[in-house]
Amino acid sequence: MASWRSEEVLVVPRAEIFPDGAWHGFIHEDPERYLSIIAARRQFRPRGEVEDNPDYQQIIPYLVFRNHDRYLLTRRLKQSSEKRLRHLYSLGVGGHINRVDVADATADPVEEGLRREFEEEVSYDGAWEHRLIGLINDDSNDVSRVHLALVFEVTGDQPEISIRETGKLEGELLKLEEMKMYYLDMESWSQLIYDHLLEREQVQRDLAEPVTAPAAAAEGEA
Repeated sequence: MASWRSEEVLVVPRAEIFPDGAWHGFIHEDPERYLSIIAARRQFRPRGEVEDNPDYQQIIPYLVFRNHDRYLLTRRLKQSSEKRLRHLYSLGVGGHINRVDVADATADPVEEGLRREFEEEVSYDGAWEHRLIGLINDDSNDVSRVHLALVFEVTGDQPEISIRETGKLEGELLKLEEMKMYYLDMESWSQLIYDHLLEREQVQRDLAEPVTAPAAAAEGEA
């Protein structure tokens, strides 16, 4: 109990993140500006000091792995340390950024933290790249309210990926349509991400469809 409470995690004062009042849900427009705020206003504080303190946002890199049109969906098992999330499905892996992630003053703690989380959670030998696709703020409960998710899409060039701690987690690559049946059993963050990905996929399909003239109009021109 004492170990996690003394663990120093990266936080930003809530007033700095939300100077004009908090938004709720998933946002994807200009997410990079929040990285600038985090870089300028970041602090490391003992987790026990901020875990229930709404004056601070604990910054959580949340990584969504994709290979072509399939995404890694995981489920937390009985041995998971997160009791409140056991048996729920997740579209991402992630966790706190610790002071130990910052090797020197020039290191980017978000970048270092997300790489550590990815390598701790999964085994992957392929090449991968990542980009920030959005942020999540969920004020619906006390736990979510003190965390801010930075949602990164991790694109891998190979489909072979496996979970490291198989006693705590299981997972597989699925298309969005295939994982629809698990939606109601997803964590709240994953539901928000799923909705965004599904909307994005639909927009991409619409843009890919050729525009054809209505049959009646074509006959009239003839």
